[in-house]
Amino acid sequence: MKVVWSEQFTDCYAEDPAAEPGRMEAIRDVIRDRVSFVAAQPASEEDIARCHTKSHIDDVRRSGTYDIAALSAGGAIQAAEIGMKEPCFGLIRPPGHHASANSCWGFCYFSNMAIALERLRSEGKISKALVLDIDLHFGDGTVDILDGKGYVTIVNPSSNSPADFIRQVSVALNSESYDMIGISAGFDYAREDWGRLLGESDYTDIGRMVRETARKTGAGFFAILEGGYNHQVLGHNCMALLDGMRED
Repeated sequence: MKVVWSEQFTDCYAEDPAAEPGRMEAIRDVIRDRVSFVAAQPASEEDIARCHTKSHIDDVRRSGTYDIAALSAGGAIQAAEIGMKEPCFGLIRPPGHHASANSCWGFCYFSNMAIALERLRSEGKISKALVLDIDLHFGDGTVDILDGKGYVTIVNPSSNSPADFIRQVSVALNSESYDMIGISAGFDYAREDWGRLLGESDYTDIGRMVRETARKTGAGFFAILEGGYNHQVLGHNCMALLDGMRED
């Protein structure tokens, strides 16, 4: 399975949990022998401007995080493009689902998922997409940018029960047919993380359900990293999702 990655994602670009030293290495070191890495390339400003205002782009540039945020957004585009033909994961940061068109918070700068899907739509590759955001926190930036465009269904499962969480994923996947399924893969719902809910088997089940739905309907599918902050389990939970996504 292909994973979009850059060693630049290990750099500390800010003082927040998403940029904490060792976070990306915790995932890379677990998955490295079981995947094929693809070098991330930055998104163009044209790609970013489909989703963000000029003033917001200028603000990110002034903050000194433009280059790493553009690289993360570009990695998401690559993961989506590869996902049209085979499952792919974007091991990217900064995350993106709290980045709205003209503002951002929650360790995010650009909306990686929105930028990736808008790139595919601009090229005529998709006409209907599902965003399955499994992060503990509601992806308000994704909703801000994509909700009104008419071609994206956005689902943020929320529950105190693993079984109900998985049920909500199943309902979302089976409600309509899509050209593309994008997973905003936050791992802070993990039992050993902030959410204290999902185990490795649950992440594997989510990946498998997405893969089976995509294969049944002919959709593409991909995932990109969002949250997840316990370095001891982060890589293992990520690998569990990839195990479910990868081909039998």
